[in-house]
Amino acid sequence: MSAATTRSRTPDRLCAEAVDLAREAAEEAAHPGVVGEHVSAVAEGDRVVTHFFECKEPGYRGWRWAVTVARASRAKLVTLDETVLLPGPDALQAPEWVPWSERLRPGDMGPGDLLPTEADDLRLEPGYSGEDAPPPNSAVSEEMAERVEAEDAELVSRPGTSRGSIAALAEELGMRRARVLSRYGLHAAADRWDESFGAKTPMAQAAPASCVTCAFLVPLAGSLKQAFGICANEFGPADGRVVSLSYGCGGHSEAAVMPKPPRPAAPVLDTLGADSLPLRPAADSGSVEVAGDEGSEDLGHS
Repeated sequence: MSAATTRSRTPDRLCAEAVDLAREAAEEAAHPGVVGEHVSAVAEGDRVVTHFFECKEPGYRGWRWAVTVARASRAKLVTLDETVLLPGPDALQAPEWVPWSERLRPGDMGPGDLLPTEADDLRLEPGYSGEDAPPPNSAVSEEMAERVEAEDAELVSRPGTSRGSIAALAEELGMRRARVLSRYGLHAAADRWDESFGAKTPMAQAAPASCVTCAFLVPLAGSLKQAFGICANEFGPADGRVVSLSYGCGGHSEAAVMPKPPRPAAPVLDTLGADSLPLRPAADSGSVEVAGDEGSEDLGHS
């Protein structure tokens, strides 16, 4: 029998009249003054009725105290069945719980925080298999590893790796990563970077040229270098960020090249130098000779 059919039946008369019994049970579960007015009585089954009371508890707006009473067949004594606090149609409820992996947003991590990754994370794939058994004549076989340890006992292996194992060999070759980015992880990162610094951004739409021809672009390694690079222009809006090759800004290295300042030609007349001029003319510069004091003649003036 469906819940709609059960609640549509007429409540039992004796159970419906047991409002005082239901209120006492609700006040006992809470405390006096919190249980409000009687709201309704709903039939839950044969001789089973639930009474609803308003809840005046702060922080539980719209919630209701639900007290279920019942009586046995052919009995007039109504007994208490259950008391519980339930949300009403307009109740204030906490939001649905969301896992931390879905609540996390870029920039939420701080110093000391740890971000675990799931074992089956779609963004990652195995980088190497440390459980593969090498051939007996292989350089990383157990027999060869024991021989190396016996002949070179002074060498100490790094913690967590045994000499002659695949992990040790991978570490020596620079591949000491248990997992690497999968194709899905690469595509997810590319979509994220292209959304922030891609061809569809307003900055790229107004740019005079794209980053693929910019001298400030530092190319990446691997497969991502075909579509992305790192901006090295300290005055650009994406300095130190991964940008798409189709991105662009006004700081393009060839957008507005400033010419060298013109160098003036040497002047025909020297208008910059200074000529030294005497304050008084030299004694021998005139047409009349000037005698000295010793050779002066008496002109006969009294």
